[in-house]
Parts: sequence; structure tokens; C-alpha cells
Amino acid sequence: MFTDLKFALRQLRKSPGFTLTAIATLALAIGANAVVFGVMDALVLHTLPVPDAKTLYGTVYGANPGFQAYPNYLDLRQRNHSFQDLAAFNFAFTGFDKGNNPELASGFAVTANYFDVLGLHPYLGRFFSPADERGAGSAPYLVLSYAYWHSHFQDDRSVIGRVVEINKHPFTIVGVAPPGFGGTLMFVSIDFFVPIVNQQQVGGPALDSRSTGAIFEIFGHLKPGVTVAQAQADCTAVGAYLAKTYPKDFAQNEVALDRTGLTAFGGGVRAFVTALMALAGLILLAACANLGSLFAAHAADRGKEVALRIALGSPRNRILRQLLTEAVMISLAGGALGLVGAMALLRQVSNWNPFAGAPIHIPVTMDARIYVVALALALVSGVLFGIVPVRQMMRANAYQVMKAGAGTAPGRKVSARDVLLAVQIAICAVLITSSLVAVHGLVRSLKSNYGFEPRGALVGALNLSAAGYNGEQTLAMQRRIMDAMTTIPGVEAAGVVNNWPPLVYTGAFRTAVFKEQSNDFRTSNIAISPFHFDVTPGYLKAAKTSLLAGRDFSWADDKNAPPVALVNRQFALKMFGSVNGALGRHFKLQGGTSVQVVGIVEDGKYQALTEDAEPAFFMPPQLLSTPGPGADVIVRSARDPEQLAAAMRSKIHEIDPGLPVDIQSYNSLLGVVLFPARVATMALSVLGFMGAMLSITGIFGMAAYSVSRRLKELGIRIALGARRTEVLKSALDRAVKLLAIGSVAGLILGVLASKVLASIVYQATPRDPLVLGGVVLAMALLGVVATWIPAQRALSVDPLVLLRDE
Repeated sequence: MFTDLKFALRQLRKSPGFTLTAIATLALAIGANAVVFGVMDALVLHTLPVPDAKTLYGTVYGANPGFQAYPNYLDLRQRNHSFQDLAAFNFAFTGFDKGNNPELASGFAVTANYFDVLGLHPYLGRFFSPADERGAGSAPYLVLSYAYWHSHFQDDRSVIGRVVEINKHPFTIVGVAPPGFGGTLMFVSIDFFVPIVNQQQVGGPALDSRSTGAIFEIFGHLKPGVTVAQAQADCTAVGAYLAKTYPKDFAQNEVALDRTGLTAFGGGVRAFVTALMALAGLILLAACANLGSLFAAHAADRGKEVALRIALGSPRNRILRQLLTEAVMISLAGGALGLVGAMALLRQVSNWNPFAGAPIHIPVTMDARIYVVALALALVSGVLFGIVPVRQMMRANAYQVMKAGAGTAPGRKVSARDVLLAVQIAICAVLITSSLVAVHGLVRSLKSNYGFEPRGALVGALNLSAAGYNGEQTLAMQRRIMDAMTTIPGVEAAGVVNNWPPLVYTGAFRTAVFKEQSNDFRTSNIAISPFHFDVTPGYLKAAKTSLLAGRDFSWADDKNAPPVALVNRQFALKMFGSVNGALGRHFKLQGGTSVQVVGIVEDGKYQALTEDAEPAFFMPPQLLSTPGPGADVIVRSARDPEQLAAAMRSKIHEIDPGLPVDIQSYNSLLGVVLFPARVATMALSVLGFMGAMLSITGIFGMAAYSVSRRLKELGIRIALGARRTEVLKSALDRAVKLLAIGSVAGLILGVLASKVLASIVYQATPRDPLVLGGVVLAMALLGVVATWIPAQRALSVDPLVLLRDE
């Protein structure tokens, strides 16, 4: 084996062009697979960094995961027979003041048994426990995450017992969580934990309602011997009991059970990462096909050497072992180089925060699994492309090879190299088609009609509860801020929307709506469940949402006036059967409140770009008995965004210097919704580019090899007066035909495969003439680039020099 290695090194040094091309090709392919596998390992294969994480499952009621009521959690915890215990958590986006200027922070409001269920021990201090809870607002205690303690308190151990303010409410720091634990969502790393009984103090909803989503997720360890199916059936039975006992408040009796860490997002994340892994696998397959073709050509060029060794008595299996040794050496070198690049990229992914102000963190670590996968891919790749010349070497006749010489033209039968090149080109065409579909779909989605106009609008996120405002104070402060925005020079309009604007952080909520004649408000009588937004007068103009009929809100639409609403076209059609007939009609909310429709607005996108047209309605926040703590002021202006943001911040701090505010453009806030499309587009573009490079080297190798093997024939043709076009056709005919066959096959497969992209990238369509034309043009350009140098070599053949050499 040592002798084989030394000989392989000498052979590879003799062909530096082939060696470097092969190593670079494999480095790209194996590096791409290592990066995608690293992300899959972090999000899908890894479990939470807690003891016995494999038995930890989360439960989410409803076919579509959503927020759940706290009383339902208590019933599920008490009545189920499958879990050892159940804990729950909710998000808390707050103002955090440790004695100087307040800043925005994100945390979890958790049940008192949260850390007990997870089996964690504090790094410092203690965790809060059920003994600390004595009713709503009774446990003003705080546990810091290790990362937040390290970055904001500089590892100060005397922090235990210190009082800080969250949303202007005092909380005592009692502990620090262990290193590496940032909460029970895999891609979220939060700053602190507070007891859920104090949720209202940190801006969350009340815990006493069965119709209000007060918690995000429930989780716990399965009892020994209990299967996931049994636990799901058990939770479904509890859901059926709740639906029967509380028919007005509980209808989501279906239960989804998934591994904690991805519970609410598991299906989408797994599908996306699996699709990326499949595409990266295609790149590796294309690379192996490319190298198989090049390696076969490389082995054929050594035909005389191999024939001489066979004639001198060398066993054929000895020669084959030598060729495989060379192939594996190339693959290991390419794998090592690709792994180094993958490590650098994965470090960048681990530090990447795609959304400003959001606690997003992808916990990528270079663990042993990634190294093992890279090594396995390298070995398998080496064997795959190394065995391509086996049939050629096993059947080679030493006498015929020595007699024929190096100038014999290749046979006209379809060879393994031809098939490999056609497969490689088809894979490239699939990737290019998919990438162009995604790119064009993303460009179209950025110019689409969302039902509002994000360009030219800034959004100021106001956490009013963080500054101590509640109830009527919240509504009064919203109006003061909105009025202040309209005094800024150049501002065309300003309005406020509670919770989040449409499409921002996918924060739209649905509300049950009943027919105007209904007096039975059980869930079975719900007419529709449209999206619901609370907006002030001026919002439509600030958002540029078209009012199709009727009137906008006014400040007179308050608690002393009859409740009114604006509805979109879909709401009018589904609720009343026509758009024109909806004006002046009524519908009812849960509890019997009758609401009159005073205006019709255009349809829009409220939660996802790929959603079908959905019903939605808007109501004035001044009708709410308890306005929400969060609000977003939309300001439209043609001014420079940075100057406008500074002016907005100045006006807000004139009203209240301690009010945390985050100002961003509406377009940047749409990043969450566009994130899957952008990642898919970026990944497909990179993979398409890699596929194109592999196709260029594959076609170039085929064409160059064909020309080099037929120089004598081409020289004779030129000497006999053959035209340039005939020489080119003779030299490159096979490569061009394979390019055409592979491109057509790949284009068809790409069109079929690209249908999947329509669920990720809005307005992505594989049948777009621009996309199809782009694919044809791209493949033609690849053919021209790849065959240019071999074509020049074929046309520059000098018959006299060739015959003199003979």
C-alpha cells in the first residue's frame, strides 16, 4: 500500500492540471454537503442541551400550531396520563433597565416547573420554583441566560439579589442558567426567564381566559414505556373533553406532538433542510460524474503504460488497485479542503443574525458527525469515480493497445463517459432552472401588491408596557405619538397598528366571527375566522391600503359610538356574498358584540406571501377595553430614511425619554416573511453556479479529450481540404449532442422540480418564458465557454507537423 501511495503521488504530480481540477471539484461538492449537513445536524438531528432530551416532546393543539390558553394547559397537565410532568413557556419582548438607559431584551415567561421538567441546574444562584408562586404577579424573580449575564453583566457573580426593572416593574435576579442553554427553541437564544404568573408585567396576556393565547408551547418527558402515538391519543382525548366542556372557547382538539426545540416549526424546517440536502447531493453526484469522465479519459491516456505493464505480467487487479488509490487520494484531498471551507462557513452561520432585534441563533458546532460525514462522502466519491475505468481496463488488450498507438480515434459507441457527461449536464440544467425560477419569483414578489406599500414607509415599534403604560394610558400615548409624527416636515401620513403590521414577524391573529343573526356562539357556529388588526385613523393612508368603498375610521369611533370595522374584499364575499352588499351590514364577535361594516379595503397578504386570498377586518383600538401594550407607528414620507428615523426618535423621546423604540423601514421588517424565499434563492443560485462550473469542466474535458485523440485524423482532413465547419463538427459533434440531450432532460426535470419552489418563493413559476429562455441561453453559453479552447486547438492543427512527428 505504501508503494501504491508513492506511485500515485508521482502520477498525480505528472498531471497537475487534472489533479488540481479534480481536487477543486470535490472540495466544492463535499464542502457544500458538509455545510448543509452542519445546518441539518444543528436544527434537526441535534436535541436540546438538556438531560434525556430524546424523551422530551412538545404538544401543540390545533392542526396549525398557535398560541394556547393557560387554563387549558393546567387541564392537560392534570388529566393526561402520558407525561411525567408538563411545563410551558411564552415569549416576552420587553424593556430591560439595570440602572442606566433601558434597552430592549427578549425572554421567556415560563411555568415555575420549567427548569425542573428540563432537569437543569443553575450555573449561579437558584431557579424559581412552584413554591415562589402565590397567584398572579406574585413572583417577581428573574433568571438570566448565561450569554446575557456574560455580555451585559461581565460575569459579575454579585448580580444575585440585584433588582432590575422589566417594563418599569422591579424584578430580583435569583440565578443564571447553565452555559449553552438559551431556551427551548433550537434557533432562538433568549436573554432571561421570568415566572409566567408575572406575564402581564412583562407585556403578556392574562392567564385566566380560555380564549386568549397566553402560552406558546407545552412540553414534557414521556413516561417510561409510553409511545408518541399513545401520548398523542391521550392528549387528543383531553382535547375532546375540553371541547365538550368549554364549547365556546376550545375547538382545537387535534394534537401535534413533536420533538421539543422545533415543535411549532418542525415540519417547515425539516422540509427545507431536507430539500437543500437533496440539492447538495445532486452537486456531489454531478461532481462524481464529472470526475468519472475525466478519470476515464486520464486512464485512457495512460493506455500504453497500462498495456506495457500487463504485457510484462502485472495482474489486472494490481493495476485497478493502483487506479483506485489515486482516486481515493484525490477524494481525500478534496474532502479535506472542502471541510476547511465548510468550517469557515459554518462559523459564519453560527454568528449570523438575519433579523435585526430578533434573538435568532443557529447553534452550529463542528462535532464528530460532520467530520464522519465528510470522510464518508470523500471515500464514497473516490470509489464512485475511480471505478469508472474498471470495465475499460479489465477488457483492454495489451497487444491491440500497443499496436494502435495514441492517435486512434475513439469508437462511435456510447461509452460510460458519454452517459456520465449527459447525467452531469442534466443535473446542471435542473439546478440552473430551479435557481432562475427562484430568482425571478423573488424579484416578482418584491414588486407585488401586498395590500399595502412597504416602500417609503418607516415603522416605529413601541413597547409601551416597557415604559409603564397600561390601559387607557396606552391609547392616549399612541395618539400623542401619532400626532407628533405628523408634525415632522415631509411626513405625508402616520397611523398606528396594534400587535404587528401585516406580514411583519408573521404576527397576524385570527378572530372568530359569527353571522349577524347568530345568538349561539359555540365554535361549531363560527362563520369565518379572518385576520384581525386594530388600527387608528390615518393608518390606511400611511400604509397606502386602498379604500374601495365606504369611509375610513375617525377618532369619533370610540367606546361611546357603535362598534365599526373595515373589511377586505374576501371578508365581504365570504361573509355577505358580495362586496357591494357588505356596506352597512353587521357581524358579531365572540360574546355577541355586533359590529357594523363602514368600509371595504383591498385584499392583501397578512401572514405569508404564498397564502391564498384571506379574509381580514380592521377595528379602531379605541374600542378596546384594554388596548395592547405593543404598537407600531407607520410613518410615510419621501424624506431620507435615516434623517426621518432620527426625527421620529427625537419626537418620541420628547414625549417620554425612557420609552424604548426601534425604528426600521417596512421593507427591512418584511425580512422574516421573505427569509425562506431569500435563503432558497441564495442556496439555489450558489448550487446552480457550482453545477454550471462542473458542467463547463465536464464538457471541456470531453471536447479536449476528443480533439487530442483525433489530432492525426483532423490533420489529414485539413490537408485534404475540409472546411472549418466540417472540422469543428467532426471534433465537437459528440460533446455538442450530449450537451443538447442533457440540457433538454434537465430542463424538463427542472420544470417539474421547480413546482415545489412555488410553496416557498411567492410567484415562482417554472413555465415563465423568461425563465425557460434564460435556461436555454445559459446552457448554450456553457457549451460555448467549454468548447472554445478545444475548438481553437482543432482548427489550428498543422498537417505537416503531425505527419513529420509520425
